[in-house]
Amino acid sequence: MAKTKTAFFCQNCGTQYAKWVGQCSACKEWNTIVEEVVQKEDKRSWKASSVSDKKANKPLRVSEITHESELRLDTQDQEFNRVVGGGLVPGSLTLLGGEPGIGKSTLLLQIALKLPFKTLYVSGEESQRQIKMRADRIQPNSENCFILTETKTQNIFQQIASLEPDLVVIDSIQTLHTDYIESAAGSISQIRECAAELIKFAKESHTPVILVGHITKDGTIAGPKILEHMVDTVLQFEGDRNYVYRILRSLKNRFGSTAELGIYEMQGSGLREVNNPSEVLISKNEEDLSGTAIAATVEGMRPLLIEIQALVSTAVYGTPQRSATGFNAKRLNMLLAVLEKRAGFKLAAKDVFLNITGGISVDDPAIDLAVMAAILSSNADIPIEKGICFAAEVGLAGEIRPVQRVDQRILEAEKLGFTTIYVSKSNKIGLKNTTIQIQKVSKIEDVVSLLFG
Repeated sequence: MAKTKTAFFCQNCGTQYAKWVGQCSACKEWNTIVEEVVQKEDKRSWKASSVSDKKANKPLRVSEITHESELRLDTQDQEFNRVVGGGLVPGSLTLLGGEPGIGKSTLLLQIALKLPFKTLYVSGEESQRQIKMRADRIQPNSENCFILTETKTQNIFQQIASLEPDLVVIDSIQTLHTDYIESAAGSISQIRECAAELIKFAKESHTPVILVGHITKDGTIAGPKILEHMVDTVLQFEGDRNYVYRILRSLKNRFGSTAELGIYEMQGSGLREVNNPSEVLISKNEEDLSGTAIAATVEGMRPLLIEIQALVSTAVYGTPQRSATGFNAKRLNMLLAVLEKRAGFKLAAKDVFLNITGGISVDDPAIDLAVMAAILSSNADIPIEKGICFAAEVGLAGEIRPVQRVDQRILEAEKLGFTTIYVSKSNKIGLKNTTIQIQKVSKIEDVVSLLFG
């Protein structure tokens, strides 16, 4: 047994100090430095005795390294597979974060119950009876899912060695503790040590591991920032409690794109995959309402049509308000300045509120033209004709700029029954025999005259 020693850690970012200080020099937070007892043993890895028998790795030329296409584990969930890059890579470690009650445990239990191969679901937060109650709602009969309620990593690895599962789910990493660190579960040193043991297990056994991570009040994953660096994939499960839809995003992915998006609908029987989100994100109002425009955007490889709502009203107080939900507020101010300078609309003394329906956030510049159209429609109180959508970026000079993958956006709009799409005149379109009318514009003034002239 090594000598017991203490160290000081920042509970916000995980920076280690030799002595106590009032302010963390890394994250600038006050009173976050706490003392933790750190005690290490010589053997602290998963199957440490077998590791010493392995031969040391030797450096190889890149041309000498053999590479075979890795077979991914199909999770039987199209949305989850899309976000992680086509399935779980053997030996990978995936970290899933999200707000309390958003549905992280439900999503992973649902995946574990559907899988045709052996899965071990380890919970440190709920009892086996509580998990059974949720499983009965999702999928009562599952012969391949095993539930273990344990928080000690040494006991977990003993059960893994006897069961030999094909997938391990840990809910959550903040509840685990190891005998090799003498500090409370959820502390910086415990999270780091438990994650290191799980990574060693995953890489040596080629078994994918999924970790659930808590988040702080700022929306970041709790624990040291190094936790996100250690894992292979970081997923964010988000949504609004007032909406039934949940969105799965990839913040980091060593095996695929981070631009993909998965959408679920929360139901009493679990989370339902939304395979055609465009129909969900567009309201079915029969009445013509002003201040509403449809934008064609792309998330990863998936084209989406989203509804943008704007409200322009006279400012009651001296300073007009600018509020955006799901859209960058600074970009909204820039587009308002372009409208005032280039199109001559006096919006400086008016409140402007913008909302992207469905509770999602979009940072695609291709929705600029739809945002402007919604604002102009609300300002003039003239509804935009049904069947019109937009896919173009707006520059500071008021010019309509081209966007990428415009063909996919046009085909998605045509599939959903739209009759006209506004795009930049500079876009090169290779589509033929399309029924949708492609309206090419070059300046914001042309759009105003075509819509409201």
